[in-house]
Amino acid sequence: MPLTHTRDLFAKALKGKYALGAFNVNNMELLQAIIEACEEEKAPVMLQISKGAREYANPVYLKKLIEAAVSLSTIPIAVHLDHGDTFELCKQCIDEGFTSVMIDASHECFEKNVEITKKVVDYAHKHNCVVESELGHLVGAQFDDGEEGGCHSASGHYTVPEEAVKFVKESGCDSLAVAIGNSHGAYKFKGTQHLDLERLKLIKKALLDAGMGDYPLVLHGASSVPKDLAVKINQFGGNMGEDTAGVPEADIEVARRIGCTKVNIDTDLRLAMTAAIREVFATKPKEFDPRKYLGPARKATKELVRHKLKNVLCCAGHAFD
Repeated sequence: MPLTHTRDLFAKALKGKYALGAFNVNNMELLQAIIEACEEEKAPVMLQISKGAREYANPVYLKKLIEAAVSLSTIPIAVHLDHGDTFELCKQCIDEGFTSVMIDASHECFEKNVEITKKVVDYAHKHNCVVESELGHLVGAQFDDGEEGGCHSASGHYTVPEEAVKFVKESGCDSLAVAIGNSHGAYKFKGTQHLDLERLKLIKKALLDAGMGDYPLVLHGASSVPKDLAVKINQFGGNMGEDTAGVPEADIEVARRIGCTKVNIDTDLRLAMTAAIREVFATKPKEFDPRKYLGPARKATKELVRHKLKNVLCCAGHAFD
């Protein structure tokens, strides 16, 4: 089936009280794992491509891989630019046929963020593309930290409900990524921190009271960073330390019920792949065939995605709503 627009997916997710999994894609094995899991679980999906992924894999390769996935699948698939940092990058992706783009000008002042977002919105809406923006500062890696163009934020601030209303009204964005204690990377929290779910309720209510209906909110930095994967990576030669921490899956479930319609997952995919590859390298040191370590990595990632679809996002079985 052809690529799907997130307006349709979001409306159905809000009605059904489930969340869409937005999974980042960097290579063929990741894409296969995500699509196979979603196909088997009959779940709609958003494939996210970051600026760093485009620089790593080449946009043409990624586009052709996604075209192959679409041709082999029956589920609704949307393609989304994750953390676009300029109007030019967003325009390029819109022109390439992305059904959704994110403009992230959250590092700018409020007025500049609105200005940049509105410019992207005006162009995107003319080309049948929807726009996600971000208000508030998330801690951690942005734009794929460590790659060309990457950066890292050591501090953040939460999204203010009243500002969220003003931002959506003035920018015209179709969905909003909020900062409620979520962060990028594998070292999100110290101690027993959780998402500020009460703040999320206030943001949702403020938008509703302002006449914006059941407005779609987005949760970035929502990987749960499973301890068993970190332990496995360390067991087979890694050095992730003891302080890895992610967003508790119980918090994500509550956020989904409140109205976080799109949940971004990237770090967990990387951990699953890395753990499986390290195990092969450690237990079969003579192995040099990429198929023999990328195959298990793909399988491990697929099972992680299936778990998220069924037990956290609860979007399994909703592909054909």
